Amino acid sequence: MTSSNAERMPEWPTAEHVPAEELARRQGIQPIASVDDLARPDLFESDEELDEFLADLYTSRRAGAA
Repeated sequence: MTSSNAERMPEWPTAEHVPAEELARRQGIQPIASVDDLARPDLFESDEELDEFLADLYTSRRAGAA
């Protein structure tokens, strides 16, 4: 069985493949030295704001699992 032109995947323009390491170098990204570099203790202004965020996160995850 053959497929028609309408069933073919579109042809995407080809782009130069650039390895992740090269992209990071071009953007000046450095590897993290410690997990502490990822910590953002002042991300939420209050404990209540954190609690609201977590409640919304849990609700959205449960909605996706239903």
